[in-house]
Amino acid sequence: MQQPIQVIGGGLAGTEAAWQIAQAGVPVILYEMRPQRFGGAHHTEHLAELVCSNSFGAMASDRASGLLHEELRRLGSIIIAKADEHQVPAGGALAVDRGQFSEDLTNILAQHPLIELRRSEITAIPEGIVVIASGPLTSPDLAEDLRRFTGMEYLSFFDAASPIIVGESINRDIAFMASRYDKGEAAYLNCPMNKEQYIRFREELCKAEQTELKDFDREKVKFFEACLPIEELALRGEDTMRYGPLKPVGLTPPLNGEEVRERPYAVVQLRQEDKQAKLWNMVGFQTNLRWGEQKRIFQMIPGLENAEFVRLGVMHRNTFINAPQLMHSTLQFKDHTHVLAAGQIIGTEGYTAASAGGWLAGTNAARIALGKETVMLPNTTMMGALFEFISSASPKHFQPMPPNFGILPDLGMKIKSKPERYGKYRDRSLQDLENWKQLL
Repeated sequence: MQQPIQVIGGGLAGTEAAWQIAQAGVPVILYEMRPQRFGGAHHTEHLAELVCSNSFGAMASDRASGLLHEELRRLGSIIIAKADEHQVPAGGALAVDRGQFSEDLTNILAQHPLIELRRSEITAIPEGIVVIASGPLTSPDLAEDLRRFTGMEYLSFFDAASPIIVGESINRDIAFMASRYDKGEAAYLNCPMNKEQYIRFREELCKAEQTELKDFDREKVKFFEACLPIEELALRGEDTMRYGPLKPVGLTPPLNGEEVRERPYAVVQLRQEDKQAKLWNMVGFQTNLRWGEQKRIFQMIPGLENAEFVRLGVMHRNTFINAPQLMHSTLQFKDHTHVLAAGQIIGTEGYTAASAGGWLAGTNAARIALGKETVMLPNTTMMGALFEFISSASPKHFQPMPPNFGILPDLGMKIKSKPERYGKYRDRSLQDLENWKQLL
């Protein structure tokens, strides 16, 4: 009887890996420590819980995240299939009802005849074929064993999650529905600020009390630049937030009777969190402020003066391994090729990249079990370029990498128009992916 492959971690990467292994006809044991033990950012015991945001990024296939979505659709990703099924309005982004999304995936995997879901913590890497998908919140015992296994220290940065607000508590006389430049459906609630309101809001953010990061020197803390806390942005300069998450361009409040509303000086956007639009996520408001400070300061935002928070922002440490020194682009460890890894722990950034890593690690784990050669995707695809990058970047300066067009090989021609250039990248990627699939 074939020995089951063991997958450690029931996040996006682990869920996708377990599904791909089972779809290949190989038995798999999926270990998830919740509810026995919760990580610092988790709130439920469901698989594939989305802890920071409910958005997988831009949907359009001429955007980096959208291209990765489309590649995964064509490869039979369970994560993207369920994201599409549980989608909620978010303008041009693929956002989901995170509760229904995770619950559905949990039920599907738990009922699969080749998947055994074990609710227990793994403290050491087991024997046999293993996929490590324990995420950036890997438990201390397993992290210590992985450190012993690789002979290297972890790298780390700090990440944070945004607050979520009850929709009924938002003042709709002030907040207005729109998408930037009116592109797509009106999918965001927008809270406009004038200059005086913005300046006062920033002043309060800059002097607000933050939660203590235990066991870490505040001066040495590194943040992931793509997910900076809102108070960190405020400290970087008076206009930094206005060129970031509070950017007002393309968002003009509608007429109010005969009154013509002026263009806002800054805008706080809220994204729909669930299909019933009962909950709304504060876009770009990752934060490490104390909870009392969050309520006080965020209720200064016009339209949120009576906001009811169902979840306040939290910060946690993300750990990842030095993948360029340790891993092949097949997601196998160089010195232990029967062990694979995927997700944020290998230094990819974002939900879709974690799902892509789960697809490749799961596919290759199953191929090892079936006596087949492991595979690499073409580096002209977003998936292939991402995993080539994390296996070949400079180990000395390695930092987590999100999907982006900068990691793809040149097109071999100069195209000044960015939309046209990205469209060419997309066309080449999807064609090369289809050709590659024929060779599997």
